[in-house]
Amino acid sequence: MHTRKKGDSVDGKNLAIRMRVSYSGNTPLDFSIGHTTDARYWDPEKECVIKGSLNRSGQTSYTINKTIDEYRSYMEEIFARYELLEKRIPEPDEVKNLFYAMTGRSIAGLSDLKENFFDVFDRFTQEIGEKNQWTSSTYENFAALKNHFLMFDPKITFRTVDNDKMQQYVIYLTNKGFRNTTIAKNLAFVRWFFRWAANKGYYSGTIHHTFKPKLKGVDGNSKEIVYLTQQEIRLLQNYKFQSYEAALERVCDVFLFTCFTGLRYSDVAKLKRSDIKDGFIQVVTQKTVDGLIIELNKHSQAILDKYKNVTFPNDKALPVVSNEKMNEHLKRLGQVCGIEEPQRVVYFKGSIRYEEVYPKWALLTTHCGRRTFVVTALQLGIPAEIIIRWTGHSDYKSMKPYVKIVDELKERSMARFNDL
Repeated sequence: MHTRKKGDSVDGKNLAIRMRVSYSGNTPLDFSIGHTTDARYWDPEKECVIKGSLNRSGQTSYTINKTIDEYRSYMEEIFARYELLEKRIPEPDEVKNLFYAMTGRSIAGLSDLKENFFDVFDRFTQEIGEKNQWTSSTYENFAALKNHFLMFDPKITFRTVDNDKMQQYVIYLTNKGFRNTTIAKNLAFVRWFFRWAANKGYYSGTIHHTFKPKLKGVDGNSKEIVYLTQQEIRLLQNYKFQSYEAALERVCDVFLFTCFTGLRYSDVAKLKRSDIKDGFIQVVTQKTVDGLIIELNKHSQAILDKYKNVTFPNDKALPVVSNEKMNEHLKRLGQVCGIEEPQRVVYFKGSIRYEEVYPKWALLTTHCGRRTFVVTALQLGIPAEIIIRWTGHSDYKSMKPYVKIVDELKERSMARFNDL
């Protein structure tokens, strides 16, 4: 990172001073300092104006050098932020946007801050939705986010968004009755949008980096994971379905398949026979677009074998119904199979803690199958680094609630020695 003088005057006067930033093999970034100098008054070794000099506009060396030092300090702070907070190297556009925001300057050639907030939001959902192949549910989530902003402040602009504004938005969501976990997911979407808007030049602030409110109950420590025990899995496996319960039986098989593979509902729903190899399945996940290879065990293989001679639309491997219908059937299935262990649900709305108790069958959803797989694998002593290769979890942080469950089970198991 260095400053340099640039100009084309013959006598070497009134040369513009610019700051050039080079890093990690990227194309160097050039920033105008906003000052000029005579070539005679420039010190190339110290990269500053010689003390006591004046430029043609009457600006002193102190004023010019102060600006140079400030800009250099801003740039050092930008890279320090990414190194310490993001733990990554910033993209060139991110460096430019954050620098312009810190110096209070607009990006030349852009009408970013005059852009309508909601028009930009629509461009974001269209571009990123197509790029990431969003499902209909993801589009619905972002449509709901847009509606929240409209209800919160229909006149919101990029200029008016700061930490105080975002804190007001959190209060608005809390007053609407949303749980803290829901608000945390909402804010993750918000940061995604502002990060994109900043990279595109529509937004010159840093709210996507700086706004991190403390919300109780979102760190995973109080999160209750609804999963089936091995005994409850056997209840489903051994249940004798009547002829009129054919739909329920198919839902049971699909759910058990998720319990023994760790696949999300969305991935089981699009699983084709061509994805099934000799002893394993190979899929690209719908949510994270990760390529996964999941070995088959005797339970998952048996379910596939049960339907291998049954034809489903689009060469699907299993009889999967809609997520909504499957969740309804799962609750009924859990009830008829006697999965009634009381399940505590703890959540926060703002700073207020809520605790409710339900029979486990009332909380069954398709995602419980994936959770059941993870907990069962940990109980069997399978290392977390292997489990995430099956499930596609991004890091160990997402495994924290599951590890907590296994620790509690270990404690209860050790207590059995007291009965000897």
